[in-house]
Formats: sequence, C-alpha cells, structure tokens
Amino acid sequence: MTHHGLFISFEGIDGAGKSTHIAALAEAFRAEGRPVTLTREPGGTALAEKLRAMVLDDAMDALTESLLIFAARRDHLVRVIAPALLRGEVVLCDRFTDATFAYQGAGRGFDVQVLSTLERWVQSGEGLLGDPSGNQPMRPDVDAIIEPHLTVWFDLSPEEAALRLAGSRVPDRFESQPVEFFRRVREGYAARQAGHSERFARIGAAQTREAVWADMRQVFVEKGWLQAVALP
Repeated sequence: MTHHGLFISFEGIDGAGKSTHIAALAEAFRAEGRPVTLTREPGGTALAEKLRAMVLDDAMDALTESLLIFAARRDHLVRVIAPALLRGEVVLCDRFTDATFAYQGAGRGFDVQVLSTLERWVQSGEGLLGDPSGNQPMRPDVDAIIEPHLTVWFDLSPEEAALRLAGSRVPDRFESQPVEFFRRVREGYAARQAGHSERFARIGAAQTREAVWADMRQVFVEKGWLQAVALP
C-alpha cells in the first residue's frame, strides 16, 4: 500500500453518477487511514469558484470559455492539488483536463491543439511532479505535466443521462445543451481514453449503483491502492 499522494479524477457527463461514488470512495480511503482532499473543476478555490460561475452562467465564445477554465485550473493546482499531493493525501477531483477536451474540444468543436498548448502551460509542474504509477511522491525541481494517476470515466449514454436529470434541477449553460452536444462530448471522452489508456478506467454507468461501485472497487483493489476488505 502506497502512502504517497494519489491524484484521481472522475469524468462523465452530468447524470452519470459521479458524485455518489466519489463520496463513497473518499470514505473507503479514510477508513484505511488515508487523508483525502475532495475537490472539483472548474472550482476548488475561491478564485476558481468565481470563474466557474462565469463559465456556467455567462455567454461567451469557446476560446474565452477555455481560457477561464484553464485559469481556474492553474489556481486549483497551485493552491489545492499540488500541496495536498506533497502532503501525501489522496486527491479526488470531480473532473479535470479530460473534461475540457471533451466539452470544449469535442462538444464545442474548439481546436484541440490550442487546448493541448494550454494544458502544457497550465499543468507545467514548475517544481512539482506527479509520478504516473502513483508509487512516488511529488518531487521538487522537475519540469513535467501534472495529471491524474488515474481517471475514472463513468460512461453513460446522453439519452439515459437526460432521463436521470429530468426535473432534478434548473439546468446550467452546459446541461441545457441538446443531446447531440453530449454525444460529441461522449466521443471526446472516448478519444481521450484511447490516447491515454494507461491512466483511464472506463466504468459502465448504466448499471445499478451497486454494480458500478463493484466495478470501481475492483479497479482500486487491483492497483493496490485499497484493500478489498475496506470496500463494502
């Protein structure tokens, strides 16, 4: 069992059931004595939450949207994620950069090369490095891209997601997009998985809650990050 910092992101369209399982996973880690930081994107800091509100509520073009999201991400990395990893904590983040490629890239049709450039600029460690294996701590004075050790993708069809969300809350600027937009977002996630298969774990989110949890449990047990008995 590693006691170095772990950075785990959770992806999927709204309605895929991320929040329920992120909370359960946090409790499983805490039950084994691991400190956990729960956070989200866009957001996670006072500044990033202000930028999140703009992105979700204000009309803007795709470039402005992307720049605001990456600005929020940089503040989030500097103030929350990197310090928590250096302390040896488990960081569970509801969405990260894969969401930007899925929503702004595939969904909005924005240039993924520009997104890749922003990714390199914003996620440059500038003195911090996350080991992809999850077996080494963040280290100073190494130039690298900070990214999750593992990304759990809750894959659900847009049609099923829409049924789950119907009437549950007032939709924001993204949630009010047509089904075709979310089909493109899903394809964007699939493309990110294909290009980063070593850190992606796809979970079929159309299953029962218990089956989804069992699948996710198995991923963490196989990696040795949680003991099998620690998960219900």
